[in-house]
Amino acid sequence: MVVTAGFFDGVHIGHRRVLDVLLGTGEAAAAVTFWPHPRVVLQQDADSLSLLDSLEEKEAGLRSAGVSDIRLLEFTKSLAALSAEDFIRRYLIGDMGCTHLVLGPDNRFGSDALDTAAIASLASSMGLKTSVVDPVMVDGAPVSSTRIRRALDSGDISAANGMLGYEYSLSGIVVPGNRLGRTIGFPTANVSPSFPLKAVPANGVYATRVTVGGTVYAGMTNIGVRPTVGNGGERTIETNIFDFNEDIYGHQISLAFTDRIRDERHFSSMQELGRQLVQDKKKILYICKQ
Repeated sequence: MVVTAGFFDGVHIGHRRVLDVLLGTGEAAAAVTFWPHPRVVLQQDADSLSLLDSLEEKEAGLRSAGVSDIRLLEFTKSLAALSAEDFIRRYLIGDMGCTHLVLGPDNRFGSDALDTAAIASLASSMGLKTSVVDPVMVDGAPVSSTRIRRALDSGDISAANGMLGYEYSLSGIVVPGNRLGRTIGFPTANVSPSFPLKAVPANGVYATRVTVGGTVYAGMTNIGVRPTVGNGGERTIETNIFDFNEDIYGHQISLAFTDRIRDERHFSSMQELGRQLVQDKKKILYICKQ
């Protein structure tokens, strides 16, 4: 059996190159992944951790890349204590019958934190065939989950989407808000993310595709502290869904981020904010036609 292993956060275009090599061998193939994130278990700056995917999203991403055999390992302190050799011997060879190991450019295994080259050398010495996959380069640097999270943190949704190979999205439950948007003709759905560790893009106004009950609508999403209405510093995710007027409190919706329109900023009045939102909507509708 040919096997690859990793956390696969986001299942981005770099991961997909590894998975293409895995699936292109013609052998029975499996991808090993882990949950929860090692930083949560080992308490390594876990309070600042954000992830591109929930477990369900990650598994869906792996399946969409063509992987039907997904082996999920619970990441525990006991697993973290294993050396790379013990991990390969016990799990990959012993449990899975691995004969061929496919490695990405930044794989690390075991308590000894061996890098890709060291893992390949070790696996070869244990009788495994190894394939090391070259990184996917974008703008002169390898694609990685860390780079994508940084792009989201800076609001560069175009760069994040380019490295992901799809539009970044988040899902959540619609919760009650203060309904001030209705007073200027822009009612919003206030979204509470379903996955608490989900990375949220930087504050600003975004063009989004909004999925409600299986139907996709164009939308305008504001992420931030709503300085015009004095939100007390609480960060919110609010979406005006175009051509939509239904009560969806308590429903789950999904937001796919297409483009960033502008920074969040303070306006002198609700009327001035309303005039800006009219212009933002026009720009988003133009983007939707492209």
